[in-house]
This record gives sequence, C-alpha cells and structure tokens, in this order.
Amino acid sequence: MKKETLFFVGVALVVGVLVGILVSKGGKSTAPTQGTAPSTPVVNVQQDIQLMENLVANDPGNRGAWVQLGHAYFDSNQPVKAIEAYNKALEIDPNDSDVLTDQGVMFRRLGWFDRAEENFIKASELNPSHAQSLYNLGVVYRYDLQNPNRAREVWTRYLQINPSGPGADNIRRELESLDGASTLAPAK
Repeated sequence: MKKETLFFVGVALVVGVLVGILVSKGGKSTAPTQGTAPSTPVVNVQQDIQLMENLVANDPGNRGAWVQLGHAYFDSNQPVKAIEAYNKALEIDPNDSDVLTDQGVMFRRLGWFDRAEENFIKASELNPSHAQSLYNLGVVYRYDLQNPNRAREVWTRYLQINPSGPGADNIRRELESLDGASTLAPAK
C-alpha cells in the first residue's frame, strides 16, 4: 500500500472517530427537524466533506463514509447532496432507520413531504421503537400534510415508546394544542 493511501485512511479514521464523538454527544445520530444543526465551524465541515468525498471516491463501497458524508452535507445545509450521499449508504444497507430518518429530514427541508413521509414510515416499520422517525413523521403530518389526526396517532405512539425522551414535552404540548383545536372546531 502506498504511503499516501495509508495517510488518507488514517486521516479518515481519525475524522470518523471525531465525527462519531460529536454525534454521540448530541444524543442520537438522527437530526431532529426542530431547532438548528449543531454549530460546527464551516472550515471544519468543508474539510470533513473534502475528506469524505476523497474517501468515497477511492472506496465507493464504504458505507460508513457515505453516511458521514451525508451528515456533513446535512450539517452544512446541502440537502440535495445529503440525500444523494444517504442514497449511496442505503444502496449498501437499505435497512438503517437512522439514515432513512436523516434522509427524510432532508426531503422535508426541500418540501418533498411525500418522500419524507415514506422514509419516516419505513424507518419506523424497520424499528418500531425508533422514536425520532415517529417524531418527524408527526411533524410532517401536522405541519406539512395538514393531517392532525395522523399526527395525533403517530405522536401517541411516540409517547408510548419514549415517554420521557427529549421531544416528549414538545409532543405533549402539540397534542394539547391539537385537542384544543378539535374542541374549538365546529361540529360537522
């Protein structure tokens, strides 16, 4: 193996570990639709992107590198590129609820609500206790597809599997809001 190749593999390994640490400190690797992405210096994100692009160019079967590249695009607000990188990772392993959810968030950011819905549903079918996909699916139903009944159903499932999770209080407030809205709605 050439010294350059070993160097790039070593650098990629270090970056992967660092990204893994950053992701694990933030909780789950899936990014919620609420709030903003963690603030990472633009230079570091661009360096990560360049490193991951080089890594996948040299090793297109490296699923982990595709996922990390997708995350870097996600964090730098490049949804189309994130979706493409997540697609490559899903071609290698189509049964990753976290990647499906992250890709769904990017679909939603682009306004492709039906695609986001499909991803969140598939993620929750693959892993029925995957709370983040249910959280995001409820957001799509409530705010994008204007389907409060489906939002209520999905968020109720979320609270059953994750009653004290990071989004539980927000979901309870949303459900109270939906319940208040339904009592104010005129009878048909």
